[in-house]
Amino acid sequence: MGFNQKIQNLVCNIYLCKTFRKMKKISLLFILFIGLMNAQKLTPNEISMINQGDKNSALPIYQTTDENQHKTLLSLSAEIDPLDKNTAVLVSRMKESLLSTDGGVGIAAPQVGINRKVIWVQRFDKKGEPLEYFINPVIVWRSELQNLGPEGDLSIPDFRDQFYRSKVIQLEYVDLKGQKYSEIVEGFTAVIFQHEIDHLFGILISDKKEKEKNDSYQKVDAFKKSDSGMR
Repeated sequence: MGFNQKIQNLVCNIYLCKTFRKMKKISLLFILFIGLMNAQKLTPNEISMINQGDKNSALPIYQTTDENQHKTLLSLSAEIDPLDKNTAVLVSRMKESLLSTDGGVGIAAPQVGINRKVIWVQRFDKKGEPLEYFINPVIVWRSELQNLGPEGDLSIPDFRDQFYRSKVIQLEYVDLKGQKYSEIVEGFTAVIFQHEIDHLFGILISDKKEKEKNDSYQKVDAFKKSDSGMR
């Protein structure tokens, strides 16, 4: 074999090796993407629950006084595909559930029996104090400075106590179009976000222990909406 032929073979082998590595990387990314989509796919039972009865009506709110419902409230929630048509139905019906309450300021999907990452929060930090939904919300940062304030819960009858929450948080989430957002939230609205996102991890305020006081905490007597229950 001549020298030129050896060079050609070497170049060919290098090209094939690089191409193979590139294809392997693409294949791994494709598998990861498919796995993520499958993880987000709603189960037949979830779809049935979301679409039960009148799809324009409120879904029933789960209570800790019911053993099976309590188990759902204590379960971890998975991410949801924002582009799934059933997600839009869930979002709409969760809002109706929240509006059906007496003074509720937030609700999470587990509270209507669906262990998926969807919440509604009343934005006291915005003009008009609108209700807004958040899909797959994640708190990516929270301040060490904390406030002490009262909280209640739509799923826990006759329960109210004082809890420490970070004063400021950074939140990431998507909307029903899959558009990603990031924002800084503080004060009472930040408390609502922390409360509702706790629900997505199966954390109930009745099970939370009040944190020990230390120099990094700032105690306050109440928030502006201290009479409203965190729901």
